[in-house]
Amino acid sequence: MASVLDREMYSEAMAARLLAVPQSTLHYWLEGGTRRGVAYKPIIRPEPRGQRVVTWAEFVEAGWLSEYRNRNVPMAELRKFIDELREQFGVPYPLADRRPLVSGRSLVYDAQTSAQLGAEFYLVSVINGQAMLTLPGEAFIQRVEWDGDVAVAYRPDPNPRSPVRIDPDVRFGKPAIKGISTEVIWEHDDAGEDVESIADDYRLEVADVRWALSYENAQRAAA
Repeated sequence: MASVLDREMYSEAMAARLLAVPQSTLHYWLEGGTRRGVAYKPIIRPEPRGQRVVTWAEFVEAGWLSEYRNRNVPMAELRKFIDELREQFGVPYPLADRRPLVSGRSLVYDAQTSAQLGAEFYLVSVINGQAMLTLPGEAFIQRVEWDGDVAVAYRPDPNPRSPVRIDPDVRFGKPAIKGISTEVIWEHDDAGEDVESIADDYRLEVADVRWALSYENAQRAAA
């Protein structure tokens, strides 16, 4: 199962579109760069790879970073935090692994404080001596579907009730509901078909079609 994390899934442009972040931002997270004459290491990748292809593990970790994009996220501290987790858990992509947020919360907390990460960015806090997921930490782990400790699917819609999923083994990793691409559903709606007919054609519930259209329309509005 671990091999799915290394699977090359998307072009950088496609991954950025699915995550609703600028491609330049995603590229910086993946490859680092030079700003004002200062060279910065990647945040997601241990080292630059010189490639604009995004693996499944990189996509999942970028999904976590995207939650912070509009909150003046401290990239230097986040970079150090992820490096600390890599060292503690011995894996290149620790946030595509369930262990840090389930059985390794104390180590995550220690990594946060060691990296001097602001409390508003914590994934884990300590309450009455017990390491607990914060609201952002809980939201992230609920966005991901796990097989054992490996991330195997991702919910791109921020609404926790949405059935839209991105699964590397379904529709080549395109957003889908019950195996039907949300883009295909949107195309039928755009062609003038009614929601009930689309649902009948694809053996979906009407609610599934509405969720797909809601997701696709939001993606287009944000483009």
